[in-house]
Amino acid sequence: MSKSIAKNFIYNLLLQIVTLFMPLITVPYVSRILGKEGIGIYSYTLSIVQYFVILGTLGVSMYGNRQIAYVRDNKQEMSKTFWSITFLKIITTSISLLAYILLFGFNKTYGYIYLIQAINIIAAMIDISWLYMGLEDFKKTVTRNLFVKILGVVCIFIFVKDYQDLNKYIIINVLMTFIGNLVMWIYIPSTVSNIKIKLTDIVKHIVPTVQLFIPQIAIQIYAVLDKTMLGTLVDAGEVGLYEQSQKIIMLALGLVTSLGVVMLPRMSNTFANGDGKKMNEYLNKSLQAVSYVSIPMAVGLAAVSNEFVSWFFGKDFSPVSYLMIILTPILFFIAISNVLGIQYLLPSSRTKEFTISVTIGAVINVILNFILIPQYKAIGTCIATVVAEFIVTLIQYTYLRKNIKKKNLFKSIVKYTVSSMIMFILVRIIGIYMESKIITTIIQGIVGSITYLILLSLLKEETNLTIIRFIVSKFKKG
Repeated sequence: MSKSIAKNFIYNLLLQIVTLFMPLITVPYVSRILGKEGIGIYSYTLSIVQYFVILGTLGVSMYGNRQIAYVRDNKQEMSKTFWSITFLKIITTSISLLAYILLFGFNKTYGYIYLIQAINIIAAMIDISWLYMGLEDFKKTVTRNLFVKILGVVCIFIFVKDYQDLNKYIIINVLMTFIGNLVMWIYIPSTVSNIKIKLTDIVKHIVPTVQLFIPQIAIQIYAVLDKTMLGTLVDAGEVGLYEQSQKIIMLALGLVTSLGVVMLPRMSNTFANGDGKKMNEYLNKSLQAVSYVSIPMAVGLAAVSNEFVSWFFGKDFSPVSYLMIILTPILFFIAISNVLGIQYLLPSSRTKEFTISVTIGAVINVILNFILIPQYKAIGTCIATVVAEFIVTLIQYTYLRKNIKKKNLFKSIVKYTVSSMIMFILVRIIGIYMESKIITTIIQGIVGSITYLILLSLLKEETNLTIIRFIVSKFKKG
């Protein structure tokens, strides 16, 4: 792995670590202040506005990232690409914002909250993080996000005191997103040139963005629609339970998929240069890396869920424990599909295969949701999500099986799984004999991590040995 990839990975990993620990500070507080009803209302209304964000932004984030990576060595062409895509995004998000206000701005139940959530569409309109990702300048996006997240945490503790402050909680979240995206425009004068854009320059991006818009819709169907269906078919309380269980899983997933965010522009640039051999090398290294992290993380979360949920969320959210256990397999499935789809299929312009995989997953997710939610509520949603993610991963693996060194990968996965299961037993023993409090989770995490590393060292697993050598070398230099 080159130094620039490692550097960007560290930047993005730092962001994900902060993203992981910020909720560890705010979620216990917010869960007790707003309860599952308040969390459910926030999550439900957010799921509605996200449809309009998707509709307005089309597939610009992925498309823009990829296109900038293709032409970043030519500043004139890169600037032209940036401005034409930006103007297209402003037009489409403006139409989406108008449609959203007309449909939900006057809603009798959550009308005021829907209007607050509308700021998310404006924030999406001015989001240009895709430019810096395409340039592999992750320092700017990470610095921006770190500042905004810290400011948001401070505001939550200052202004959110009881259930009546639900609106304030929502305002803080949407304003932090808006401000974070607005700040990125400070760097524009030094990054791109001012170029006159013709209508034809804008129009030529419509078809390719729509092509990426289709898989984006499919992805969001099983990322957002499940909450909408839960709120419609059951109630906001079930949405709150599902939201909290998914939140922890997705925060952990952020650590695993950090590599995917970094590798998309690099793989796009490698593809543009016609280096297929290098792409396959990156692919196999990424599969090893995400398997190494995602398997123990999934098993570890299942092992600590009972004790963790008790002290972290409070009694009102006790069902979150078994919901988390059901959801943990998606850590591995999404990690693998992130490498196969985001890191390989999209950069190599194989959008059709990517679209087919996520569309089939979305259809299966919707069907299972309709079947399972009425009887099993949030549990049914979790099961549907796991099955959908498995199908997506399986289809993408089928497309790329010839590019994967299967023997090496499966051999490593067996080692990771065996080590993780032994780790699970030790972590559960600690949980059984200790009370449900923060120190228990900390001890479980430390013991689990050390056990996993030692077992893989005894098994002489190559990825593990490489990481240990890297850490030792850094300590020696230090």
